[in-house]
Amino acid sequence: MKKFSILGLAILMISGSILSGCEAAKNTNKAQRGAGIGAVGGAVIGGILGNNLGKGGNGALGAVLGGVVGGVAGGVIGNKMDKQAREIDNALPGADVVRVGEGIKLVLGENSVRFDTNKSTLTAAAKTNLDKLVSVFSEYPDTNIVIYGYTDNTGAADYNLKLSGERAASVKSYLSGKGVSATRFSVSGLGIADPIATNDTPEGRSQNRRVEFAITANDKMVQDAQNGK
Repeated sequence: MKKFSILGLAILMISGSILSGCEAAKNTNKAQRGAGIGAVGGAVIGGILGNNLGKGGNGALGAVLGGVVGGVAGGVIGNKMDKQAREIDNALPGADVVRVGEGIKLVLGENSVRFDTNKSTLTAAAKTNLDKLVSVFSEYPDTNIVIYGYTDNTGAADYNLKLSGERAASVKSYLSGKGVSATRFSVSGLGIADPIATNDTPEGRSQNRRVEFAITANDKMVQDAQNGK
């Protein structure tokens, strides 16, 4: 989590130096300069995060989290996401919660949402852990949530792609059945792509049978932030 915060701060400092050196920037007030710095920094951060996540993991997730609002509104959204990330982390310590740009990357691995080999059915332990997310998701209704399903590399690639989509759909179905609006979710199965552990051991394959979330502001949150709410 600190890695991304430090990266964002460094980029904003560079952007601020660039803007403050321009004659036009010197003739603006502090609010205008702040918004300009946020906009430049937001654009740069979005490009870097989308590129880095695309190289090191889920490129689709990186594209979602790499898009930023920037400016003052981006700061408001970021503060809300900081709070939500902390609450998720407290509710589900076994999950990997990372603040990325103005969104949240949440990885539910073997200790959070586990799938048996060739299965998309949620285990009892998976349901218990998802229950812990319901209250947090319900507390922050103005977010969109993309659910990505994964498999290990056992079996044919086309079969795993279908299975991973079914796993993501199982999580969506369970959460919406607990009262979280289904319209907030979209699902994507990515099969054997982007492993987070080796597929050469049972332990590694277990970790790769996972679900990831990309949590971002919806239109209402963005509009509220732009209106200073």
